[in-house]
Amino acid sequence: MSTHAPAPAALTMTKAAAEKRYPARMPKNGNANAYRRIVIGLLAIAVLAPVGLIIYQSFLTAAFFSPRAKFGFDAYRYVFTDKNFYRALGTTAIFSFGMVAIAVPLGGLLAFLITRTDIKAKRLLEILVLVPMFISSIVLAFGYTVSVGPTGFVSLFVRDLIGIVPWNIYSLPGMILIAGLSHVPHVYLYVSSAMRNLPSDLEEAARTTGASIWQVSRDVTLPMVLPALIFAAALNILLGFETFGIPLVLGDPNGIMVLTTYIYKLTTLFGTPTYQLMAVVAVVLILITLPLVWMQRRLLRNARKYAAMGGKGARVSTLKLGTSGQLIALSIIGFWLFVSVVLPIGGIAVRAFVDAWGEGVNLWDQLTFANFDRMLEVPSLVRGIINTVVLSVFGGALAVGIYLLVGLAGHRNWGMSNTVLDYIVLLPRALPGLVIGLAFFWVFLFVPFLTPLRPTLVSLFVAYVVVGLSYGLRLLQGTLIQVAPELEESARTTGATIGRTWKDVVIPIVRPGLAGAWALIMIIFLREYATGVYLMGAGTEVIGSLMVSLLQTGAMNTIAALSLISIVLTGAGLALALRLGAKIHD
Repeated sequence: MSTHAPAPAALTMTKAAAEKRYPARMPKNGNANAYRRIVIGLLAIAVLAPVGLIIYQSFLTAAFFSPRAKFGFDAYRYVFTDKNFYRALGTTAIFSFGMVAIAVPLGGLLAFLITRTDIKAKRLLEILVLVPMFISSIVLAFGYTVSVGPTGFVSLFVRDLIGIVPWNIYSLPGMILIAGLSHVPHVYLYVSSAMRNLPSDLEEAARTTGASIWQVSRDVTLPMVLPALIFAAALNILLGFETFGIPLVLGDPNGIMVLTTYIYKLTTLFGTPTYQLMAVVAVVLILITLPLVWMQRRLLRNARKYAAMGGKGARVSTLKLGTSGQLIALSIIGFWLFVSVVLPIGGIAVRAFVDAWGEGVNLWDQLTFANFDRMLEVPSLVRGIINTVVLSVFGGALAVGIYLLVGLAGHRNWGMSNTVLDYIVLLPRALPGLVIGLAFFWVFLFVPFLTPLRPTLVSLFVAYVVVGLSYGLRLLQGTLIQVAPELEESARTTGATIGRTWKDVVIPIVRPGLAGAWALIMIIFLREYATGVYLMGAGTEVIGSLMVSLLQTGAMNTIAALSLISIVLTGAGLALALRLGAKIHD
């Protein structure tokens, strides 16, 4: 006999049944629909206004605020007849697909080893594998420059051993390799999530027939997680088209341009801001990446179709690697961690505490704290550090509140309004942070009542919120979905409005998850750099944007100090996220 009392009818019946049984007490959803319309309307303004301004600017012959601006196709004519544009477009495609060719197989392999086998130190590895995802790409690129660049510490050591440096990071293959390695966590995140839900029966059956662990991963596990791999590939192609930091640091010295750095180069092509040309390239990027965003949504919507063998009741056990298998698996992950984490972060840590570096320089003789002393003497750099912390800590908390309001608009909503909301949320993914920052710079110039806010952190905060919209909402939706629908339905049957239900039932339940989401959003804001490039001015400096501007001056000592501070802040944010119980993997 069961010792559990039967559940109350209000907790077990569906919403339709509750409405039929308690017709007078079940409130209608009029207030919820009105709320959703308001949220969608405000969100559409925040997202579509900058996009619309980009499109509008692309059809003008000068900056939209210039009295000389006229409607015309001159900007399109210039860009589509510029050889540099086609070179940048071709390079971007090669860079993106090359990055995917490295990141997807390696990310899938790491996901298999960590989630499907009995590899040692699994919990620690799950955290370490995701570290590059939380570090700004411009910081990583600079770290590779000082560690494996032509005069990097490791490069000089290898040259002393074998007489040559067998790599060149200032080349397209070098850029692709570094970008591919640094984007492995994005693949791991989605593939490991899919692998955790797979039963192990087929894998164990294959092992009993004599198949090796590697044959099992190829012939059994791979086909079952293929949709997740396809989604990860589409995501990384999108990220490849958006990447700015790695091409700027590693490609620009040799004249290698991608579309984002091409836009950056157009800033003052004729001695004055050529906003119309930049807008045309931004429109091209939108047209290229929108299909990828649509594909992402389709894959996410259909994801459950491929989980037929998972779900409740599926038996999951790990595959035994054995002694030799453990050694091989740990060696693979260890080598990737060394190349992707230790080399760039170690390079920055060393470079931040030396006054000079390069051939013939004894680093022990150059150890100093002068880089930090000089940095703290520059008011703009000090403001940049303070602004970065303020935006991340307080702006991140406010952003979580905004994302929660948006998430509630889509919570338990399967209507057309939810589809519209999905596309609005995903639209910023089709734009690089550099372009979003430029668009909001124009918005704060164009809209009179917003103009006074342009030289304040408000402009950066708004742009950051839009850039992090899809990621932040995904975090909050993952938390909201854990609330059992029966709890909400029982509140509704007692006469509570949808708003009262959210306030008294949903939000108290998800409150612990909000703290973890805040810590993760804080990290995203900490690592953001491209969005603030055009919004940066006196009083609105942030670490990432300062690094971009300092690259043009060659102030490597200051860049190293700022990079190390960025890494320390990110590490503190990640530690806080873990302390608050944030799930850094699905």
